[in-house]
Amino acid sequence: MFMKIPILILVTLLQTALVAQDTAWRFMDVSLSPNLRALDLSSRLTLTEKCSLLMYNSPSVSRLGVAGYNWWNECLHGVARAGKATVFPQAIGLAATFDTELIFQVADAISTEARAKYMAARRKDNLSQYTGLTFWTPNVNIFRDPRWGRGQETYGEDPLLTSLMGVAFVKGLQGDDDSHLKTAACAKHFIVHSGPEAGRHHFNADPTEADFYNTYTPAFKALVEAGIESVMCAYNRTWDEPCCGSSPLLHDLLRTKWGFKGHIVSDCWALDDMWLRHQVVNSEIEAAALAARAGTNLNCGSIYHFLPEAVEKGLITEATVDTLLQPVLITRFKLGLFDPDSVSPWRNLSPDTVNCLIHRQLAYKAALESCILLQNTNHVLPLDESKLKNIFITGPTAAEVDALLGNYNGFSGNLVTILEGITNRLDPGTMADYSRGCLLSGDSVFHGFWQAGFSDVVIVSMGYTRLVEGEDGDAMLSNHGGDRIDLGLPGNQIEFLHRMRKTYPLKPIIVVITGGSAIDISSIQPYADAILLAWYPGEQGGNAIADLLFGEANPSGKLPVTIYKSVDDLPPYEDYSMKSRTYRYFSGKALFPFGFGLSYADFNYESALTDQTVYSQGENIHLTVKLKNTSKVVGTEVVQVYCDYPVSGESIPKKSLVAFARIEVLPDSLQSADLLIPMDNFKLWDSQLNDYQIAKGTYHLYIGSSSQDVQMTKTIEIR
Repeated sequence: MFMKIPILILVTLLQTALVAQDTAWRFMDVSLSPNLRALDLSSRLTLTEKCSLLMYNSPSVSRLGVAGYNWWNECLHGVARAGKATVFPQAIGLAATFDTELIFQVADAISTEARAKYMAARRKDNLSQYTGLTFWTPNVNIFRDPRWGRGQETYGEDPLLTSLMGVAFVKGLQGDDDSHLKTAACAKHFIVHSGPEAGRHHFNADPTEADFYNTYTPAFKALVEAGIESVMCAYNRTWDEPCCGSSPLLHDLLRTKWGFKGHIVSDCWALDDMWLRHQVVNSEIEAAALAARAGTNLNCGSIYHFLPEAVEKGLITEATVDTLLQPVLITRFKLGLFDPDSVSPWRNLSPDTVNCLIHRQLAYKAALESCILLQNTNHVLPLDESKLKNIFITGPTAAEVDALLGNYNGFSGNLVTILEGITNRLDPGTMADYSRGCLLSGDSVFHGFWQAGFSDVVIVSMGYTRLVEGEDGDAMLSNHGGDRIDLGLPGNQIEFLHRMRKTYPLKPIIVVITGGSAIDISSIQPYADAILLAWYPGEQGGNAIADLLFGEANPSGKLPVTIYKSVDDLPPYEDYSMKSRTYRYFSGKALFPFGFGLSYADFNYESALTDQTVYSQGENIHLTVKLKNTSKVVGTEVVQVYCDYPVSGESIPKKSLVAFARIEVLPDSLQSADLLIPMDNFKLWDSQLNDYQIAKGTYHLYIGSSSQDVQMTKTIEIR
């Protein structure tokens, strides 16, 4: 008996050593490619283990030393739902910068904080949700209708702007290391998904083929070409097939035609919708099989618990499971989730990088560039503090943290509200008072007018917060699933401003609007001297807004959406046709056009020259625009170039953005903007060819400061 124990110990130690040697040689061998490591690991797994690793909350496989991993994490505009992190402006605000380099820097900062937080969580053995390195962002759906509460998560209504912003964000998130992913990005929601929120689990999107390829897919295709690691399939049906169960969408288009190599993850509990709401199958097992056959690799939800049973019943084969698992494991290996910290390029990142000074400064810069000056009557802005003795700050969002955050947000100990930002920068000799004035909505009591009577200027912060608009289930004050049913401000806020103006008709009133969508402000324009659209500006929003109001900085943001005069200008919300939607197809008069944004500087477009006038297919267009700042302050203009087409028809855009460039111009100076316009930016879908085609003929290039403010026109021919 006493001899058996040492022998058993010896055998156990020998087996452990052999397993360790074997695993080190194969899937634990960091010198092998992620593909080979994934193949080796998969070959060692049982069917049940394989299926478990296709779940978003993947359990451990202890016999192989595989740790559990939760795939669900968010970083739309900063690491979200995970404690301390830098909060950048909401995505729609980032789009308003028209600054792809800034977007890359923001995403790079986010991924740096994500890595630092991941390593800190690992040291605490914290493997819970929102600690991983797989981030389900960016949202590159097209903001086709301003009523959509989640439109704030997007980069606006234009396919090119969305593509360029999305690519920059993905590159910043994923890093440039040849053998490792810094973090894994995910393009969502594939595809044709933009409300209504209340119907997202059961509606069927039925776009025309031209709209599908000219509007809804270009950004996803651009991100695939940029090497995005993941794509999220949407809740809805498109052309009568659930997106997560559609082989034509996931296999034929995404993987075969576009060459996507990463993994596809379902939106959370979207597979349940296939049998409970879309009712295209009759059970959880059939839903699991349908999604697996279509190519959904990873299930956010619980339906893939039924995959082993689907194999047992012959609905799918184990080979299908193997095919699904391979890209999932490859992502984990590319992220270094099986590797020691010593081989990580980011092993020396300190937790101190989280919300560090450099990142807070970047959040401030992003907030500055995102704000849009919509109105500035008689040049009331910028304010000259030396001439102000008393300031009154009021409005329902002035002291409201939720007006900074938007949705899918992180949290910071450095959140600066609009009230705090203004008071932070005031001279001690300048008096300031504050009253909320009214609530966000409802029949609120108006008060606080008497402070306005003693002030030299009134600053009113109003609009929306994430409590009113956002995702279904999150916007607690919304009665419409986070959507809006009209485009205007809440009636009580309009009445509040009206009473303020009526009581003090000569008082300068500056309005700051917070929100995540196109807001019809025509009802308050007569009562406001200046209007600044701040979106959800992030943690440094208060400081940025204050510096813009007082002239420490100059507004340079441009609208990534069209602001319509009325909801009556729009087609039915449920209609996914692009007819009469966005600046590309809308023929009416907008309140503010796509690309609009004022500055304290004045710019003259002096000249525009192309390198030639006739181009062959495949040649890029080089355009040089000379711009003069005729004012006494430095300013930044976003030079925008749009084209029309030599063909016409309902499916042909009236015009499309083909290039833009941010350019800073010193006072009384001339500056050149050099724009490279890829020939691909002129392509449109040809249903007869079943592919994109660049129409031959004459194009006009419209150059100016918005989609409507055309300063110059150049004519080119493409042969």
